[in-house]
Amino acid sequence: MNQSSPFSMPPVVKNLILINVVMWLAKYALLNLGIDLTEIFGLHYPGSAHFRPYQFVTHLFMHGDFMHLLFNMFALYMFGKVLEMVWGPRRFMVYFFVTGLGAAALHSLVTYIELSSLQRSVAAFVNTPSPELLASFVKAHLAHPANWVMDLVNNWGDNPANAGYSQQSVELVQRVLLEKIDIPTVGASGAIFGILLGFGYLFPNTELMLLFPPVPIKAKYFVMGYGAIELYMGLSGTQSNVAHFAHLGGMLFGFILLRYWSKSTKNFY
Repeated sequence: MNQSSPFSMPPVVKNLILINVVMWLAKYALLNLGIDLTEIFGLHYPGSAHFRPYQFVTHLFMHGDFMHLLFNMFALYMFGKVLEMVWGPRRFMVYFFVTGLGAAALHSLVTYIELSSLQRSVAAFVNTPSPELLASFVKAHLAHPANWVMDLVNNWGDNPANAGYSQQSVELVQRVLLEKIDIPTVGASGAIFGILLGFGYLFPNTELMLLFPPVPIKAKYFVMGYGAIELYMGLSGTQSNVAHFAHLGGMLFGFILLRYWSKSTKNFY
């Protein structure tokens, strides 16, 4: 393949895309056989019964829906190939895994903090269950509660002495805790955000064309803006099903590694 072709890919980027596509196809193929690769290879919280240490690496090659895969692989192709051509395969691979693992580490830390708060709430409720505590718990921890959950909240509020509602409520909050502990995290997004940071760091004044709105923007402002949006979403709980702090972790560890390289080597490239 002619390396100067606009559609050419250096080896690490090419193989990373290939592995991710193969794993995404295998995920759906094996579901028919009762094998859930997301449960096996997705990153689970260390307190989950499904957690395995190797998931810190394997979750980088698992994705959710097609758009999740497409976005990450497109960004890897567009920005990752530039970094690999500048750095070479070895340094780019190190950068990819450092940012990916760093993203997983920060995400796990934030998850620990969130689950610790949830565990305290569950323990307090189990100790003294009440309709008021249930309503507060549902408001704080369930963004879109099911109809039967709201029915339970309302019915128990109308009949607070009903022991059956109390038992159902205890089972509900314990179930919420267990389900949140067992949610797997998948995707190379943390490493991809690290790659975006790396591109903006090396080529800060390169102009990128946004899709919405279709206006040019310098790479450094694009990266800073994207990071600010992710921080806001992470702190506000917007799109709670997205690992915003994993994205920020990829950018953070990418910046740390870039600063280390720039100070420890004569030739940054």
